[in-house]
Amino acid sequence: MKHTKTAVITAILSLAFALVGTPAQAAKPFWTPDAMRAAVPMDSLVKAPAATPADVARGQSAIIQSIPNGGGPWTGGGKVTQTAGRVFFLFNGQKASCSGDAVTSTNGSVVVTAGHCVKYQGSWHTQWVFVPGYDNGNAPYGQWSAKTTLTTPQWEASEDINYDVGMAVVNPLNGQRLTDVVGAQGIAFNQPKNQNMYTFGYPAAAPYDGTKLIYCSGSTFTDFLLTKDHGMSCNMTGGSSGGPWFLSFNESTGTGVQASVNSFGYNFLPGYMFGPYFGTDAQNLYNRAQAA
Repeated sequence: MKHTKTAVITAILSLAFALVGTPAQAAKPFWTPDAMRAAVPMDSLVKAPAATPADVARGQSAIIQSIPNGGGPWTGGGKVTQTAGRVFFLFNGQKASCSGDAVTSTNGSVVVTAGHCVKYQGSWHTQWVFVPGYDNGNAPYGQWSAKTTLTTPQWEASEDINYDVGMAVVNPLNGQRLTDVVGAQGIAFNQPKNQNMYTFGYPAAAPYDGTKLIYCSGSTFTDFLLTKDHGMSCNMTGGSSGGPWFLSFNESTGTGVQASVNSFGYNFLPGYMFGPYFGTDAQNLYNRAQAA
């Protein structure tokens, strides 16, 4: 790519991208109800990628179905109200938040989120916790601290927006594993694009305030502007980053198979959300996480 073309693309991207994590006000000790309620949009901390990202490598189609595991009672919203939650962490000393989801895994401890929700601008986030079923500062299923956080090689090396996928392996809490407590969603890789999907998250920028789980649903399309990501008509805002996108979502049970995460929106195209394709590298990341 010529230098002049790179400069033009960088300039376009600087206007185009707004990742959808959120910072939070300072509070002591970490992640009190007031601290979690204080989360505000993180968009001002995010910069555009330096170059046009490459398309995601694909392999053999794979769907890992969730295995029923005797989780807690479902609410009217189904299992997603337990498996989805907010993520809190320190980014370069600032309290920040995203969204995440518990998925089926051999270790019963994997949370899927966005890459920029575990590492951003060369810095791995610290004090990382997952709060499933978050409700206006309350943690009905506890706060699950990360044993380790991981991301794709492409996000780790150059923060390639097409590979904006992160995962965490959380520590046991009170002697129990995460998915034994809240249940787990399935996860899918290398699936056909342009399907109907549901997406969930905890947006905190206006008109939302981060206190409750929000969703969008409908047909998806492939981004034809600067990436090859999934796109959907959705007005979720900052704070929803890392929230799950589901195929085959069942409204009555709140279950599906996760095939993407909330990643970014274009500033010049409000009302649309984009998420990375779960290809071979996302599947390799999942295999690393469930083996950790």
